[in-house]
Amino acid sequence: MQCEPRQTDVHKKEMMAVQDSMDVLSGKWKICIISSICYYNKRRFSDILNDVDGISNKMLSKELKELEINQLVKRTVLDTQPVTVQYELTEHGLTLQTIINNLTEWGMQHRKKIIGE
Repeated sequence: MQCEPRQTDVHKKEMMAVQDSMDVLSGKWKICIISSICYYNKRRFSDILNDVDGISNKMLSKELKELEINQLVKRTVLDTQPVTVQYELTEHGLTLQTIINNLTEWGMQHRKKIIGE
């Protein structure tokens, strides 16, 4: 696929859409968090924490709140002892599965090309 020249207003709308997407998914952690939940459908906080190397409790909590505000993730508090919090993608969040799959595939090809693994 090659980027083609487009009409100015169409291009501006597309650039705005890209910026909106980046605003919602920006940062070091959000795509990894979504990927963790996407892979397993439902994940506990501690499971996501274990999946995402290097993220702190505080940062994971902050990022999950932002994903919840943007209606990508649903938080459920389970009636267990101790209390368990579970996360799953919303219907809107599930629309990111293709992007996550494409990023995963691209990342594996890129790693292979650059470092041969």
